[in-house]
Amino acid sequence: MEINRRIDARRDELVQAVQELVRIKSVQDEPQAGMPFGPGVAKSLDKALDIAGQLGFETVNLDGYIGYAEYGTGDDYIAVLGHLDVVPEGDGWLHPPYGAEIHEGKIYGRGTMDDKAPILAALFGLKALKDLNLPLTKKVRVIFGTNEESGCKEMEYYSEREKEPVGGFTPDAEYPIIYAEKGITIFDVVKKLESGGSITYIRGGQRANVVPDYCEAGLAVKDVEWLLKAAQQFASETGCDLKAEKQGDTVVIKSRGVAAHGSLPQLGKNAIMQMFQFLGTLPFGSPELTEFISFFNRNVGFETDGHSFGVGLEDRESGKLSFNVGTISMREDEVRMSLNLRYPVTFKYDDMMTPFQARLAGTGIEIENMMHQPPLFFPEDHPLIKSLQKVYTEQTGREAKLLAIGGGTYAKEMPNIVAFGPILPGEPDLDHQANEYIKIEDLIQNAKIYAHAIYELAK
Repeated sequence: MEINRRIDARRDELVQAVQELVRIKSVQDEPQAGMPFGPGVAKSLDKALDIAGQLGFETVNLDGYIGYAEYGTGDDYIAVLGHLDVVPEGDGWLHPPYGAEIHEGKIYGRGTMDDKAPILAALFGLKALKDLNLPLTKKVRVIFGTNEESGCKEMEYYSEREKEPVGGFTPDAEYPIIYAEKGITIFDVVKKLESGGSITYIRGGQRANVVPDYCEAGLAVKDVEWLLKAAQQFASETGCDLKAEKQGDTVVIKSRGVAAHGSLPQLGKNAIMQMFQFLGTLPFGSPELTEFISFFNRNVGFETDGHSFGVGLEDRESGKLSFNVGTISMREDEVRMSLNLRYPVTFKYDDMMTPFQARLAGTGIEIENMMHQPPLFFPEDHPLIKSLQKVYTEQTGREAKLLAIGGGTYAKEMPNIVAFGPILPGEPDLDHQANEYIKIEDLIQNAKIYAHAIYELAK
């Protein structure tokens, strides 16, 4: 096919563009003038728009919030919506997380799969259509979001200023096609403390939507040797990666887990809950803190489906609820934990929160900072679904089965959008994990699939 040949011809150019973008650390930071999500994110947006401009596209930067490259004419447009912001890199990388190094045919780095390489694959797919001057009845916009990992605040800015697309996709999940996305909540559970007792602090985790790979606690105790031995014995008996070290007048407990995406907590190992399991064996916390730790050990522990908490919802379409303990922060007067619960698509918010709140009754634990996204659910015979199924089968030779996910994508933020790729069947989901990579062959195949999908929707 001529479209695919055009993409093959720009293979090295696409790889280089991905490397340039991945080398920018675009984690949300403090806002600055014209940089609502910090300088790293702003630099990433500028680079993406520069790449699009070099390819000959008209580009628009909406005040640093979001930008897009546009091609074609007409009032209606097809959108391909991806994001340039990334979650923090975390620990455990074999190659520099912002090095974009190539090893054994793979580009390594934070954002290679989520979501910088996929949105550039779509941009280069559109470039192939442009080079061939194929007739389109609708405009096409490749939209570069900047806040997907931290609340999608840029999408509100966009929707207030631009009309909605008539169709499109976000290359930020997996193939074949995501027709259902679970409802998502992120919130804090907070308990006020008179003191922490001998536990002076607990801190761990990066974000609510990441399984924490590290948690640390400080204890001021007299019998240091006993505590050091207790930690060693706990680690030996449980297999948990937990160590205790004497640092001045404090014993520091370090718990190490395995990071994973908050929508798939069963793929990780929660360092916070490891810490809670150990602290629950000690006599050093204040009564209130001890109650808090005990409550979560009883009702969560290492479970990831909410069963013991009384919120173990499940349906045929999207499976079980997922329950992730994401961060912990404890100081003298307060302990605060962030949670990320994702509920099945055929349930409602109250189906989860009513039993959740009932379980908190009488504990002194309060809910704060609630963020909620309702589920997304497209009919199987929707024209957008059928069009993408056709393209996927033609380009891969595989059946285009419909999938439901726990991950929340931009499909919830913009009408008439579904998640489509970029993870091919059989490939690992490395989003939010150490050693994230994209195979160069998969990158090129994505560009071809996306080019044909854009053409199918816009012709």
